[in-house]
Amino acid sequence: MTAVLEVDRAAVLAHRVAVQQFDRSVGRVADLAVLDVGVQDTPHGSAGAALVARLDGVPEVGDGVGLVWAARGAPHLHRVGELGTVAAALWPMSDADATARIRSGQIKAGAELGLAAFEAAAVALRGAVTGETGKGDASAAVSAAVPESLTFDCAGCGSRHVSGALFQQVGAAAGVLLEVSGRGTSLVPAPGRGAPPERARGVAGLIGTLLRVLGPAGPAEVARHLGARARDVREVWPSGLVEVRVGGWSGYLPADSAEALRVAHEARVVRLLPPGDPFLQGVDREFLVPGKAHRGLVWRALGAPGALLVDGEVAGVWRSRLGSGGKALRIAVTPFAALDARVTAGVEDEGLRLARARGLPGIELVVG
Repeated sequence: MTAVLEVDRAAVLAHRVAVQQFDRSVGRVADLAVLDVGVQDTPHGSAGAALVARLDGVPEVGDGVGLVWAARGAPHLHRVGELGTVAAALWPMSDADATARIRSGQIKAGAELGLAAFEAAAVALRGAVTGETGKGDASAAVSAAVPESLTFDCAGCGSRHVSGALFQQVGAAAGVLLEVSGRGTSLVPAPGRGAPPERARGVAGLIGTLLRVLGPAGPAEVARHLGARARDVREVWPSGLVEVRVGGWSGYLPADSAEALRVAHEARVVRLLPPGDPFLQGVDREFLVPGKAHRGLVWRALGAPGALLVDGEVAGVWRSRLGSGGKALRIAVTPFAALDARVTAGVEDEGLRLARARGLPGIELVVG
């Protein structure tokens, strides 16, 4: 029988703040726990803001950390030395799982190839990127190499090319890193990359890591994060977990994480989180932001804002752009309730950290 731990919502949020190291106790990017699951960079630059929220000073990405198409084909920061492990754990677990991950009207027949579609695209992308290669050139090479059913006629560019979902979901498996400059993206081979995985490996271990960093969560939430079928996730669901219950909501944690949850202290932090920050990707959205109207503001389908984190709660949203004269970062915060002096001071400090990370000397802060 699975052990059960009953706690209140504040304890879960405090635990998650601690696990994700918002106390700024870590000095190097590579040592951040969120690198265990990847830090999403959508839109480009948001991963840097996620690092600012967890580190003192201006984060220096490098140090064995690179950008790669990983979970769901989205760009994530990962430790480069772990890409083989990441790729194997993200590999589809069955033909049906592979088909579900790439099914679309564009390649309806091709998606039915299942794992063979991923194998063909991963081999083709690895072969296409032997040095710095433009994204468009790599896509053209892959399009020419994979079965025609995996390509479609693109009205936008007037050519036939591989499904973008498939192309990006094999990035880690192909051992390809991303280099983004301005509006252009180049692909480069990862140092010491191996061959694409022959099958999914280490998925249960990855699930345990996701639960430790992003949880508590259940199979449905984990499947959504991976872009996988919930049925396949349930089949490899790890044993020895503790069920965490908060009223009518429940999720799971590894046993050692559950013990840390028991003694979690009240979170006292103010942070400006970017869209896609790991804190926003773990638990059920209704649990994290109970108000429906507020959820609609935080998780907009297009152009999602950042989130104001106050003591474990999502307390508002924010956006930024260059201020007057291009010498300051203009940050507009829309709180869900009035901010007290401590939180306002915290927002100002976090804004200055973001500005320094972008090479700007100051901020223009607008609250309301």
